[in-house]
Amino acid sequence: MGHVVVVGAGIGGLTAAAAFQRRGWEVTVLERAPSIEPVGSGLAMAPNALRALDTIEVGDQVRKLAAMQGQAGIRRADGRWLSRTSAEAANARYGDPTVLLLRSSLVERLAGRLTEGTIRLNTAASTISGTPDRPVVVTSGGEELPADLVVAADGIHSATRAQLFPEHPGPVYAGVTSWRLLASGSGLSTSESWGGPGLVFGVMPLVDDQVYCYATAAVPAGQKAEGGELGELTRLFQSWHDPIPKLLSEADPGKVLRHDIYSLEQPLPAFHRGRIALLGDAAHAMTPNLGQGACQAIEDAIVLAHLADPKHPESLDAYSAARLPRTTSIVTRSRTICRITSWRNPVAVAARNTMISLLGKLGPTAALRQMDPIFGWQPPRD
Repeated sequence: MGHVVVVGAGIGGLTAAAAFQRRGWEVTVLERAPSIEPVGSGLAMAPNALRALDTIEVGDQVRKLAAMQGQAGIRRADGRWLSRTSAEAANARYGDPTVLLLRSSLVERLAGRLTEGTIRLNTAASTISGTPDRPVVVTSGGEELPADLVVAADGIHSATRAQLFPEHPGPVYAGVTSWRLLASGSGLSTSESWGGPGLVFGVMPLVDDQVYCYATAAVPAGQKAEGGELGELTRLFQSWHDPIPKLLSEADPGKVLRHDIYSLEQPLPAFHRGRIALLGDAAHAMTPNLGQGACQAIEDAIVLAHLADPKHPESLDAYSAARLPRTTSIVTRSRTICRITSWRNPVAVAARNTMISLLGKLGPTAALRQMDPIFGWQPPRD
């Protein structure tokens, strides 16, 4: 096999590195940060992602961290359920749970699949030069790394994407900012509560009585709370249903993260050019409303490693053909939900809630069925 240089040691980049190593490639991962320890936040590994992780023998490690049990769904700000399903129903339908875990837990397990010395920290990819048939990655230290394939997993503001597709407008602000925090709690249901104007609060129980919380609000980009972000969250959500006020009261003010949400609303013409391929947020950054950002990056990585052939650069055409339509659909769907949760008009909000409530009355599998095209995905087989 050949040599692949992976730019970025996030979830997509590490999955790609593990998948390529498993197929016999020489792998170098470049990471500009001094460590790969991610920020303290959580994520959801849906059944489609777990199946992808099975191909690199990480799926069962993640399944052991499953904490989601009992009912889950969408609630109003006063706590009334609009739509409910259960972890058991999801497991029965898809053969797998949705595992809620810390991002750091997944990163640790992915990095553990790599041979020693694969990841080079404090090393950025300054430029990618060479020819379409033989790219050369120039590191921040001036070293030149010839490669048979470059995998750009360099995030939503990808410099590689800008180099490959300079005419593309890039990510745009989705109209909402987000907060993330960790708290303590036990016996809680997994839920996402929708209120107004344009407010969302999510509660995700993790193992060891940890709870990952996230919130969004429809506000202009670039704002910061003068009195601290936890104080802003308390102001916005203190009148919402239990356990939201209690979780906020016990959170560490210094560990609340706030980020504006951006997405690639205009699809790229392809996910590759020559022997350079994009994956994850670099290829299809999406809003978090479907919980599929990391899941789709993992799918990308597994499919790319399966299709890429160092002797046949046209093999990347198959990668773009396999991934572009699927991820474009998910980006669009997630962005639509983001817009719906951002509605401010009371009449529109009431109509939205009524629609979701009626769907919920169709039974615990009604909401699940909407996810069949996403959760039902299967990884390629050798």
